[in-house]
Amino acid sequence: MKFKIVGKIRQERTFATGSGIRELSRLQRVYGKGRWRKRKGIAEVQFKDGTIRMAEVHWYEATGIGRKEYKIKLFVD
Repeated sequence: MKFKIVGKIRQERTFATGSGIRELSRLQRVYGKGRWRKRKGIAEVQFKDGTIRMAEVHWYEATGIGRKEYKIKLFVD
């Protein structure tokens, strides 16, 4: 499902860090070593067909590397 985040992500929070992330070794191999965190927040997302919905999105983030691999976990309507 391809989507684009429209505007700012609100209510951001970290819910896993370091070894608490199951995908840590893959993230380090693909993007490089860093202080990886798994985060979540609420944002408006726009789909290919133009539909815009509010959703909870999750992503991985590391200092110096940035945000990677956004995914929608649930819709908040």
